[in-house]
Amino acid sequence: MEFQADNTTDGYILEILPRENELVRPPIANIDIAILVFSATEPSFSTNLADRFLVAIEKEDITPVICISKMDIASKSEQEVVKEVKEVYEAAGYEIFLTNEQVSKEALLELVNGRVAVIAGQSGVGKSTLLNRLNPELTLSTAEISNALGRGRHTTRHVELLPIGDGFIADTPGFSSIDYDDLSPENLQFCFPEIEDRRAGCKFRGCLHENEPACAVKTAVAENEIARFRYEDYLQILTELKNRKPRY
Repeated sequence: MEFQADNTTDGYILEILPRENELVRPPIANIDIAILVFSATEPSFSTNLADRFLVAIEKEDITPVICISKMDIASKSEQEVVKEVKEVYEAAGYEIFLTNEQVSKEALLELVNGRVAVIAGQSGVGKSTLLNRLNPELTLSTAEISNALGRGRHTTRHVELLPIGDGFIADTPGFSSIDYDDLSPENLQFCFPEIEDRRAGCKFRGCLHENEPACAVKTAVAENEIARFRYEDYLQILTELKNRKPRY
């Protein structure tokens, strides 16, 4: 949307631009990049939650970038887990940053330049902290993890475009549930790059890579070419989609 504002309370809509993509939660459209923030600890990194976020982004044809925060305070075992899954996601084609590394700041700024990005993730993983680091003038409020709930307290209340470098990042409230109302079981495989890359090798054209024989995806899992946790997350989401009750 293009608009003209002569003051802080009044303005005019000049043109409504085409909508290329959109997210429902958070409510935002026409995004170039989605920066998905997870933490190595407090709360601990969850590959299942990461894969669910990735599916929500992939189905909208938005480029996802994964950031994992709090590596500096994570235990040795938590750090090892993150390093292992980092290799898996990078092999699948995802760009992933450990955000306590100085190099990640410059790389993220370069990614955002000239683009509109959205930052999303659970509450308490450090989204506002990351934005403050990218643009110290923002001084966004942050909050500690709730010991009782084991997750972060909401510090962002609404979606807001923030200037970061030569681009914009939409800060969003944290959320922990994701819906796939417009995703069919047949199209889920396109949200997992390593599965999509191997689907042509399956014997049956409509293979869902579940119980079908001569499935190239299942062979790749057995030969450790596809990470088992990624395949299991795919099957879990696939089952949910197949069992989903229709909405009218």
